Formats: sequence, structure tokens, C-alpha cells
Amino acid sequence: MTAATDLASVPPARRIRKTPKATFDVVFRNASLVSALLVLALLAGIMASMVIGGWPAFREFGPGFLTSSSWDTMNDQYGAWPAIAGTLVTALIALVVGVPLSLGIAVFLTQLAPAWFKRPVSTAVELLAAVPSIIYGMWGLFVFVPLFAAYVQVPLSNIVEGMPIVGTILYSRSPSGLGILTAGLILAFMIIPFIASITRDMLDQIPSVLRESAYGIGATTWEVVRHVLLPQAGVSIIGAVMLGLGRALGETMAVTFVVGNANRLSASIMDPGSTIASRIANEFNEALGLQLNALIALGCILFFVTFLVLVAARILVSRVKSY
Repeated sequence: MTAATDLASVPPARRIRKTPKATFDVVFRNASLVSALLVLALLAGIMASMVIGGWPAFREFGPGFLTSSSWDTMNDQYGAWPAIAGTLVTALIALVVGVPLSLGIAVFLTQLAPAWFKRPVSTAVELLAAVPSIIYGMWGLFVFVPLFAAYVQVPLSNIVEGMPIVGTILYSRSPSGLGILTAGLILAFMIIPFIASITRDMLDQIPSVLRESAYGIGATTWEVVRHVLLPQAGVSIIGAVMLGLGRALGETMAVTFVVGNANRLSASIMDPGSTIASRIANEFNEALGLQLNALIALGCILFFVTFLVLVAARILVSRVKSY
């Protein structure tokens, strides 16, 4: 039988129905390809614009731009190190405080919470994720900062004053409540809903037979969580933590309210400081010339740091999957 004979033997109705399906499949495939290319083009455009905008500052100051602590708008001398250090320290504090609390919330909701209490707590966590960052900043400035200054900074400074290492890190010269630690704590409150929600969903998706088997051989709740749930959800937990870290690194308004916006480096996390995002938010509207280029260069550095975080997350995920 020839191909022509095969085509002739096919009913006309079937031939008519196949043509639109094939056309739709081609259109769908091309639309998906365009969507993927659009993401790559957008990313390349952002990278190119940041590099071009910040290049005059990189060319003027060279590698010293990354290590210098000077930020003199009168003499056009700019250095990024205080903002870089503030960004990294506040994000680290947010992770140290937020990740254990998030994991505790997720484990409690999936393993320990009674049914009548689980739903309101889950709803509250999801509502916290929807709160705008400026609300966190306003609450931090008008509520948290005064309480933190009166009940933490002042008593703690009186206790640690004169101590060799602890006193250097925790002593506050001007206990106003504003500072690197305050910004890190506010960031911790902001990332907890994201990490807790994702971790809770991943723990819920683990087959119940694994938990029941562990309980059946006499494992305690801690042993089930440690040896069954966390290994099964390890990749997802790492992804959730990296998502929270990404928000902590790039958060602007909330940090601007409570970090103190001081362009100096201090060994104490109680003292005011600045981050890359807060520096850009404070000065971008009035910046001209080399100052504007320096701010864009700060944004380029933040973009690069976020990229490194993404690479680290991919490496961690691949190692966890290999075990």
C-alpha cells in the first residue's frame, strides 16, 4: 500500500481534526520557547544595565571600591565595604534566628499541633507572609525599637561593658534601639513565614507510612523528625532557606527604617550601620554623577552576591540529592 493510498483511506473528518491539533502544538511549543527566552533576555538586560551604569565607579576606584569605607559625597569618594558588610551580617543574623524558628513551626504544625489549633496557626503564618515590608519597618521603628532599646540594649550593655570579646560585639555606645542586630531581627520575622510555609508543605507531602513505620519500631517524635522527615525534605528545606536568604539580602524598606543608616563599620552589632539596599534607597533620588554610578555599582554587587547565593544553593541541593 502506498502513502497516497493510506492518506486516501483516512476519513476526511479525522484528517480535519488532526490539522488544528498539530498547529496548536507548534504554537504552544513556540510560545513556551519565547517565554523561556524572555526570561533570559530580561536577566541579561538587567545585568548589562547594572554593569554599564556602575562601570564609571568601578573604573574610578578600582578594586578599592569593594574594600574602602569612605562615602564622601562632597569629594566624590565612595567605598562599598560598610554596606556590603552590613548586608551580609544582617542576613546572617536573620538566618541564625529565623531558620530554627521556621523549622520548629513547621514541625509543630505537621507533627504535634492538635487539629483545632493547626488551622489558625497556619493561617497566621500565611498572613505574615502577605504583610508588606514597609509595615514591618514601621512596626519595627515605632514599637520594636523602643522596647529593644529599653529592655535589651541598655541592660545588656551594662552587663557586657568591659568584657574582652562579648563586650566588643554586644556593647552599645548609644542604645537607641537602631542597629545591625535590630535589622537582622526584623528580617528574621520577615523570612519566617516563607521558610515555615514551604517546609510545612514539604513535610506534609512525606508519605505517612514512613512516619508510622518509625513510630511502630519505637522511635520517639524527635527521632522521627531527625531521621525520617528532615532527610526526606532536606532538598526542599535548603530551597526554602535560600529563598528566605534572598529576601533578607535584598530587603529595602524595613531595613532602612531600623538599621540606623550610618556609614561606618563597628565591631558591635548593636551599633547603627547600613546595607546596600538601604544606602540605595536613601540616596538614589538625589544622586548625580559619580554618586549615582556608585549606587548603581552597589546594586551590581548585590546582584552578584545574590547570584553566588543561588550557585551555593544549587551545589547544596546537588550534594543532598547524591546522598
